[in-house]
Formats: sequence, C-alpha cells, structure tokens
Amino acid sequence: MTKQSTSIGWLAAALLASAAPASGSLGGPAESVDADRVKLQGALMRMTRNDRFALHEIRAASGTLVREYVSPTGVVFAVVWEGPALPDFRQVLGDHFEDYRHAVREARTGRRGRGAFRASGRDFVVESSGHPRAFFGRAYLPSLLPQGLQPEEIR
Repeated sequence: MTKQSTSIGWLAAALLASAAPASGSLGGPAESVDADRVKLQGALMRMTRNDRFALHEIRAASGTLVREYVSPTGVVFAVVWEGPALPDFRQVLGDHFEDYRHAVREARTGRRGRGAFRASGRDFVVESSGHPRAFFGRAYLPSLLPQGLQPEEIR
C-alpha cells in the first residue's frame, strides 16, 4: 500500500465517522452528556453523585433545564426537562427518538388537544406536559434503572 492510498483511507474513515449521527443521551454512555450540552448550547450547572446515580444538570440556551441521570455503569437511563422551551429531543433521546415519536403518535390517537400524555413502549417510558414557557417531562428506560430507584424519584 502506498503512502498516498493510506492517507486517502484515513481521510475516508474520518469523513465517514464525522457523518455518523452523534450518540444520543438516553441509553448512551456518560460521555454523551457533554455532546448534549454542546448541542443544546448550554452550560453544565451542577453534577451530583450518590451511590445509585450521577445527575448532570444542563441549562440550555433557551433557558430549559435538562437533567440527565447516569447509572453507576456509565449509561444514561433517564432524561428530564423543564422550562420555557422543549429540548432538542433528537439529541437528548438519541437512539430512542423514534420510540418517543411513536409514543407521541400513539398517545395522541383519538384525542383532541395537546394535553399531558404518558406513553410506554418497548423498554421506554415518556411523560410530558406543559405549554409554551412552561414545559416539563421525562423519559426513562425501566430496564436500566439502578436497583432500588423508583421511577417517581426521577424528576
């Protein structure tokens, strides 16, 4: 293999890697929290730890507070939002964004209006409510909840 073909190979690999979608938060590694902060144009406001999880709080440029719960194994198992605008769900829900869209469609079927909803699916729960300037909700993966943590504690 020539030096030029090796360089082209590395360039092609780099371009393919940069074209791949970013790993999203929910269900993703703890490192994805920083990618969310950047995408949300936010600031890490606080990070706390206990024996069951680490909690990262990001204040998005929109003013919305996003909380990401990370298990001791380093996986984001829940995302909570509250504030004047909805977060970029494609970013914070990552690979579970389509689960979210499906849950919204199912929750809205046969209903009028835009009220609160709760929907669950294949190891995915989403609850959302609010109106402009006052949105809140959460999404979590029940199978990834640390032992002893109840869904009601995710807020």
